[in-house]
Amino acid sequence: MGKLDGRVVLVTGAARGQGEQEARLFAAEGARVVVADVLDDQGEAVAKEIGNAAYVHLDVSKEADWTAAVAAAKAAFGKVDGLVNNAGILRFNELVSTPLEEFQQIVNVNQVGAFLGIRSVAPEIAAAGGGTIVNTSSFTGLTGMAYVGAYAASKHAIVGLTRVAALELAAKGIRVNAICPGSIDTAMSNPAQLDPEADAQAGSEALDELYRKLVPLGRVGKAEEVARLALFLSAEEDSAYITGQPFVIDGGWLAGVSVL
Repeated sequence: MGKLDGRVVLVTGAARGQGEQEARLFAAEGARVVVADVLDDQGEAVAKEIGNAAYVHLDVSKEADWTAAVAAAKAAFGKVDGLVNNAGILRFNELVSTPLEEFQQIVNVNQVGAFLGIRSVAPEIAAAGGGTIVNTSSFTGLTGMAYVGAYAASKHAIVGLTRVAALELAAKGIRVNAICPGSIDTAMSNPAQLDPEADAQAGSEALDELYRKLVPLGRVGKAEEVARLALFLSAEEDSAYITGQPFVIDGGWLAGVSVL
């Protein structure tokens, strides 16, 4: 018996990174998974490998794409009763040097994408008798971090959206929570993973060296660990009395400053 037997969960940004691991874990726990992304070849491959899954093209910043994705999910599996708003982008820039176009792009994907996901999928979850929404914020959604101003602003907004959605949707049987990862070893934080000429393992080792100095647990996080938190918040038997909350998964980074 899986924790998500009988569930149908749409995961955005599921072609790679955290979203891919969430899709794989949810399927292993019995869910039928809608793998959603703009990376069509990779997303289709993930859905095929998972087995009981369907791929849909979804630019989360576009309302029409959400409408089509929900329709495709229902056509494939008859309902949707879970959503993981995972898709996001990160750019590094000094705040006063950030072009408006770059700021708006980050907000459109990270913040507007989560809003459109909630607005598009929540009615379907309610119609299915209830379910869960997990939004991906960041530990920078709870604190500041230099050179990621647009990203941090969008992730702060997701925490706010999560709390409001939890209040408004509770009566419809929908729980809404947020996960707030620190640095996770994915292509977002380790671009070497995207370069066939680069040594991705060396990039991972460099990240580990950096975070040995910054993070109390002494290492960068793994996408699989984030996926397990998303599973916990999506499984009724584990988190039935939890809604409206941000959950930090950062190896203790946000706890404070270590003097060692």
